[in-house]
Amino acid sequence: MNIIVTACHVPFIFGGATHHVQGTVDGLRALGHQVELMRFPFQFSPEKAIHDVMHFAEHLDLTRPNGQQVDRVISLQFPGYGVIHPHHTVWLMHQHRAAYELFDASTANPEQARLRETITAFDKRVLKRVHHRFANSPRVAERLAQFNQLEAEPLLHPPAQAEFFRCASAQPYIFYPSRLETLKRQELLIRSAALLRSNTCIVIAGTGGQEPMYRQLIGELGLENRVKLLGHITDAEKIAFYAHSLGVFFGPYDEDYGYITLEAMLSSKPVITCSDSGGPLQFVMHQDTGYVLEPDAQAIANAIDALAEKPEKAAQMGRSGHARYQDMHISWPHTIERLLSV
Repeated sequence: MNIIVTACHVPFIFGGATHHVQGTVDGLRALGHQVELMRFPFQFSPEKAIHDVMHFAEHLDLTRPNGQQVDRVISLQFPGYGVIHPHHTVWLMHQHRAAYELFDASTANPEQARLRETITAFDKRVLKRVHHRFANSPRVAERLAQFNQLEAEPLLHPPAQAEFFRCASAQPYIFYPSRLETLKRQELLIRSAALLRSNTCIVIAGTGGQEPMYRQLIGELGLENRVKLLGHITDAEKIAFYAHSLGVFFGPYDEDYGYITLEAMLSSKPVITCSDSGGPLQFVMHQDTGYVLEPDAQAIANAIDALAEKPEKAAQMGRSGHARYQDMHISWPHTIERLLSV
């Protein structure tokens, strides 16, 4: 088949969405399909730029562009899922979160409030008309039902390089690789380090806007010898840090999916997450494959100490997480098969 995959493009920002898009394209091509990736340029401000790209997407008919037959369109992101095609499948990564669960009416200006109304109306209108809706996690499906009264079928996929993750002898550190941004809540883990009874260290990898603040916090708490900010690391280094960790912390706020949870499970490591972390909650079973805690530094410190005090139990929780991952049959061939079955 001739298939167009639509996504958005934000210059110089790379993350989980990059892998999701490329994995989808590669998975379709592996089955012999002709695939074109169409990216819509996207910027978060000014508001007019978002209006313009929504309008462009909603009026773009991809049925036979330039006379070329297009058998299917698969859209992954806002606002590309607004395009027109008779066999249009949406596999929703997430909506424009600033218009939904991250919208704060108390601080929004009138233009932002109007944009929110425009986006929610756009989503309800264009997502209602598509052939079939998938979501990349149960949490994303829940949000779509909550805000737009539309159903979507959760469809999971593996993290990048899933076949390379491994388990090795555990060393006394907790690992957290992620962008250093407020929603990822590295601050919780840093503050928990000041409350530890054990000699466990904290290793945080990644770059982002909160790095100066986190470095300042580490200094203020006197944690220079306990908390390490590694900055950017290679994929091979990340896999090695997972393999030798005592456990993994992943406590973001209302995450869509969360590759970190899956990477930890593939590495047979227990995961500490939070009760409001969203996506990880579909994978982490409290006191079985990890800990589900209130977003509280003392609670996190207690869990880290528990792993340190009983390393055999920590290892068993990690093995349980790995078994749970295998039982869920998360693979690109399975995912692409379902994506094309509707």
